[in-house]
Amino acid sequence: MMKENKKLKVLFRQRSMEMGGVEKVILSMLNGLDREKFDMTICLNINQGDLRNEIPPHVKKVSIASGKEDFSKNSIIQKLQLAKRKFKLDKAQKNPKIADAVLKDQFDVEIAPTYATFSSVLNSSNKNSKKIGWFHSDITLPKLQPLVPEILKQIPQFDYFIFGSQQTKDILIETYPTIKIPENQVIRNAIPIEELKKKSKEFVPQFPEKPIFVSVGRLHSRKGFHKLMEAHAQLLKAGFDHQIIIIGDGEEKTNLKKQAQELGVTESFQLLGSLLNPYPYVKNADFFILPSESESWPLIIADSLILQKPIISTNVGGIPEMIAHDKTGFLVNYEVEEMHDAMKKFMTEPKYVEKIKENLTDIEKQFDNQKIFDAVENIILKLAQK
Repeated sequence: MMKENKKLKVLFRQRSMEMGGVEKVILSMLNGLDREKFDMTICLNINQGDLRNEIPPHVKKVSIASGKEDFSKNSIIQKLQLAKRKFKLDKAQKNPKIADAVLKDQFDVEIAPTYATFSSVLNSSNKNSKKIGWFHSDITLPKLQPLVPEILKQIPQFDYFIFGSQQTKDILIETYPTIKIPENQVIRNAIPIEELKKKSKEFVPQFPEKPIFVSVGRLHSRKGFHKLMEAHAQLLKAGFDHQIIIIGDGEEKTNLKKQAQELGVTESFQLLGSLLNPYPYVKNADFFILPSESESWPLIIADSLILQKPIISTNVGGIPEMIAHDKTGFLVNYEVEEMHDAMKKFMTEPKYVEKIKENLTDIEKQFDNQKIFDAVENIILKLAQK
C-alpha cells in the first residue's frame, strides 16, 4: 500500500540511450511525470548513446556497464573492453543481483519501455514491485520472429501492459487470439511541442535551390531507405531534380553508401549521420518522407506534423492514426513505385501541397501531452495501491 505523502519509487530499465523513438518516449516520461509523486530512477545496461546526457537531473541514472564513448581509442584495448563488457552483461542477465548492487534500492513499480528489457524487469529480484510492460512493435515483423515465442510468454507475466498504438494492440490480438494480455491501455507517445519548436529554430541548414526531402530514422533495413533511394534515382533519371537528406545511423549505412555509388546518387542522397537536433532540417526542408516497412507510433511523424511539414509516409503501424490521407499527408504502400509517384506529385502539384499545409495549421491540437502523462501516472498510482 502507498503511504500518504510518500513518493513512489519508479524504476525504468533500458539497454542504452541511442537516438531512437523508445529512448525519446523514456525521456518524455522522465520529464513529464510528476516529480512530487514519483522518485524516478533509470537503469541502463550500457551507459551509451547520444541521449545519455539528456536524462533530467531529478532522475537518478545508474548503469551496469560503460558505453563505447568511455572506451579506449586503442583498437586492441577496445576489443578487450568490449569482450569484458559482454561477459558482464551476460552475467547480469542471468543474475539480477548484479543490477541490485548498482541500484541499491527497492522499487514500488518497475517499467520495461520495450520488449528488449522485458526479461530485466520480470526477472527482478524484487518480487513485491509491480511490473509494467510497454510494447511499440508490430508482432508480425519478420526480424522480430525469433523473439516472438519469448515475448508471448512474457506479456501475461506483467501486472499492466501499455501499447504504443492501437494498431500494435490490434495486430497482436489478431495474430495470437488466445494470448492472455494483462490489464492494458493504448497510450500514444508524448511530444514536447514547445521544445521541438524552439529546437527547430536553432539554425538554418544550407540547402541547394531544389526540392528537398528529409527523413529521420535509424539506418535499419526495415526503415526502407534502400527503396527510397531507388525511387530517388528513377526520378532523377526522368529529369525531376531534387535532394534527399537522411538523418540517422545504424548497421545499414555501409549497404546504403554502396547502393548510392552503384546508382550514382552519392551527392543527391545524403547520409548525415545521427544528429541530436534534426529539427531545423525538418522545418526548412520542403517535404518529410518516411519509407518504413513497419512502425508503431513514430514520434518523428508527430514532430513533422507539428512543424507543419507536408509528409509522405508508408501506411504502416499507427501512422494512419496520425495522418489523414490526402488531408494532412500522403500515405503509400511499401513499394518503390508508390514512393516515386508520391514524390513526383509533391514536386509537380504545388496546389495539392498547399492544401495539405493549410490542413496542418491547427494540427498540434491533436497532441495532448498532459492527458498522456496523467494516464501513465494513474496506472502507476493504481498499481502501487493494489
